[in-house]
Amino acid sequence: MGETIHTDCLIVGAGPVGLFAVFELGLLDVKAHVIDILDRPGGQCTELYPEKPIYDIPGFPAVGGQELVDNLLKQIEPFGATFHYNEMVASLEAIGSAEAPLFKVVTDGGLVFEAKTVVIAAGGGSFQPKKPPIPGIDAYENHSVFYAVRKMEAFRGRRVLIVGGGDSALDWVLNLQPIAERVTLMHRRDEFRAAPHSVEQMRALVAADAMDLRIGQVTGLSGEAPALAGVSARDSAGGSFEIAADRLLPFFGLTMKLGPIADWGLNLHENLIPVDTEKFETNIPGIFAIGDINWYAGKLKLILSGFHEGALAAQKVGRYVFPGKRVVFQYTTSSTSLQKKLHVVA
Repeated sequence: MGETIHTDCLIVGAGPVGLFAVFELGLLDVKAHVIDILDRPGGQCTELYPEKPIYDIPGFPAVGGQELVDNLLKQIEPFGATFHYNEMVASLEAIGSAEAPLFKVVTDGGLVFEAKTVVIAAGGGSFQPKKPPIPGIDAYENHSVFYAVRKMEAFRGRRVLIVGGGDSALDWVLNLQPIAERVTLMHRRDEFRAAPHSVEQMRALVAADAMDLRIGQVTGLSGEAPALAGVSARDSAGGSFEIAADRLLPFFGLTMKLGPIADWGLNLHENLIPVDTEKFETNIPGIFAIGDINWYAGKLKLILSGFHEGALAAQKVGRYVFPGKRVVFQYTTSSTSLQKKLHVVA
């Protein structure tokens, strides 16, 4: 583990609601770090429906999921939040008091935070990878088989097999191809759900014999676990073939699970977190829950509801971070100091 990272607020989840929380906290001079299990911001909007139009965002008759995320990222630029991707909270320990909260948070990637407050904006929970139904795969996990790329250097000079046909699979094909000994992409059919430009780049690399493309499905792994040596596969005609590989990256999609959050001592209601709707605080002082992961009477699972929740949570966070300081709500349209923060006045 490296040095402890100190922050006013740790936001768990980089979806639209978590991103807007950065904005509301920034207006109050609260510094934030954001962690997400995915390799990019946007949460469900980016991962599940980047091009799907959303119709209930005020001021936008329709806006695509990725477009909304891009706009939010632009909106929060003035506040300099620090993002940590491919990280999931492994443990949280309260080391402060109810009046002056402080939390030690450790991620599965070894990051350690001391945060005065924690805002959970993790949607329905953390995205967990869907594991392929390959016999004995567990014995290779975290040594030869990985469901996310945390450090590219771990793949340098390796024979890498990437399985999948979506954006994650194609993105990592293009990123790892320059440093791997050889990259092979396998998909069950010769059609891809990824961005067309990424598919074009991949096909150009195949044409230049800079990587391999195989159509088929993985049926087995070989090599003395946990060291992978090769993969057995089956093509659409039922024939079998082998691929030499010492690293396997299966991208079979994601599922939502509450994950380690369930062990934090929070009250739960059907795998959701009950909150006080005055400030969207949980039963643990200093920990807040906003967006789809929280529960209260009349709850609507809408992005715009999460924006409202983030605004109210930020007010209470500000009082924890700056005890004794009078927090006065100001309209951004009428406050010169707020406009300066947003870089809209000279």
